[in-house]
Amino acid sequence: MDYIIEIATVDDAEEILALTKVCGAETDNLSYGEEGLPISIEQERCYLLSVLKSHKDIFYVVRMGQKILGTASYSTFSKRRMAHRGELGLCLRKSVWGKGIGHALIEKIVDFAKNNAQADIISLEVRNDNIRAIKLYEDFGFKKIGTFEGYFKINGKLVDFDIMELKLR
Repeated sequence: MDYIIEIATVDDAEEILALTKVCGAETDNLSYGEEGLPISIEQERCYLLSVLKSHKDIFYVVRMGQKILGTASYSTFSKRRMAHRGELGLCLRKSVWGKGIGHALIEKIVDFAKNNAQADIISLEVRNDNIRAIKLYEDFGFKKIGTFEGYFKINGKLVDFDIMELKLR
């Protein structure tokens, strides 16, 4: 599978928002459903521009040809006492699950967090029944540090999430 991973630009905003609708419709593992993210293209452009100007945040897109297959982000916490850590976000089309793309994206995020953002800890939240994702994170050394009961409420049902972290230093 030929794909490239590159830093997102403001020109990717519309396609990224369209991708959130696709991914949101394909899985209940994300914080949004088929409606995607509730922001405008202009708001997404502003967000991407702020990331491009940051030395502590990154937003990657993975492409096959001209089509975006997924995204990965690392966001450093802005509060001074929390700035030693950041959060990982991942969104992939279901058609590319299990093909090594998630692994490649996380590898890029971990490298950025460690070597550019100078982070000590990367954290994430994952549905505690999403065994495939948990295994992927564990392959990088992420450890479960707790459970947030009722993190999501989907169709009236509370869904628990595991909180995981990777210590870099």
